[in-house]
Amino acid sequence: MSLAAETRRAVDRHPFLRTALRAGVVNYTAAARYLDIDGEIDAIATALRRYAEELPTYETESRDVRVRMESGIGPLEGGDERGTSTAGDDALVTVGGTAFGPCGGDRTAIVATGDVDTAALAAMLARLSLEDISPSAAAVSGGTMVVVVARLEGANALRAVEAALDSVGVRTE
Repeated sequence: MSLAAETRRAVDRHPFLRTALRAGVVNYTAAARYLDIDGEIDAIATALRRYAEELPTYETESRDVRVRMESGIGPLEGGDERGTSTAGDDALVTVGGTAFGPCGGDRTAIVATGDVDTAALAAMLARLSLEDISPSAAAVSGGTMVVVVARLEGANALRAVEAALDSVGVRTE
């Protein structure tokens, strides 16, 4: 395998580096040292520069969404296969057999409706991670995205979700 091909393969194993190459914010020599590739650092840095030139430019877009916060969320007991509790409270999200919905619980749900998809979900989770907010559950489907967080993190999570949806990475095919 050529050094260029090995470099591309190594970059593709590190999505953050590929994104940084697309955005044009990489110190190529430092990135060459970071990658576990046998070869001269200068040659690897050159391969990185060439790969960056071939990648599509990193672009973001603002999504047209409505974001709201709902408190009193928790795991629903006695849910059926459709994700609703026996008391009739609809689940906001069901992940791994656990349904979360309004039940006077100690969590908060951030619900975004509109132009949301998996790219928006990824941007939201990345932004929450930067804010040191760990969701209990998150999902997207049918124009609705839901993330469940601890009640005390609700306001910060709301701001983080809004910020994330203002700059979602544009998918390139």
